[in-house]
Amino acid sequence: MSDTMDLTGDGGVVKTVIGRAKADAVAPSDILPLVDVHYEGTLAENGEVFDTTHEDNSVFSFEIGEETVIKAWDIAVRTMKVGEVARIKCRPEYAYGAAGSPPEIPPDATLIFEVELVACKPRKGSSVESVSEEKARLEELKKQREVAAAAKEEEKRKREEAKAAAAARVQAKLEAKKGKGKKAK
Repeated sequence: MSDTMDLTGDGGVVKTVIGRAKADAVAPSDILPLVDVHYEGTLAENGEVFDTTHEDNSVFSFEIGEETVIKAWDIAVRTMKVGEVARIKCRPEYAYGAAGSPPEIPPDATLIFEVELVACKPRKGSSVESVSEEKARLEELKKQREVAAAAKEEEKRKREEAKAAAAARVQAKLEAKKGKGKKAK
């Protein structure tokens, strides 16, 4: 079974999942923007392979969002998890287009890439420890916000109870005065 998604809303980049990642697999993020992929690129028109990492079993590495790869890859790989294999079909405007197309690829070609996300890593200069520390810091901030929100809710609940109690006392006094007024007649 495969999932097909139009990632751009205009059919420009269509991703079909052909191999699922494990449920707990990591995905590219601001903390893990460097990715390693295996891929094979073919021309949609005739299926001719124009580039692949499979021949020499190498990986291709790039940083998500830095515009160092074609738009389709920045868009589609961002949605993947480590271990996932996807078929990414991209129209020319999301691929090389007329400006930067390699000679073996017609500028108006629709391309199909089969991409496997092999790894996600922190930026160069960041360590996994600093990434873990940042995750822990963000988690702690989230907990602090939740505690503060719970305290606010508790204060609000107490204010509402105090208002209700005050209203009940006022109502009781009014009832008592009404009761005294009736007895005096």
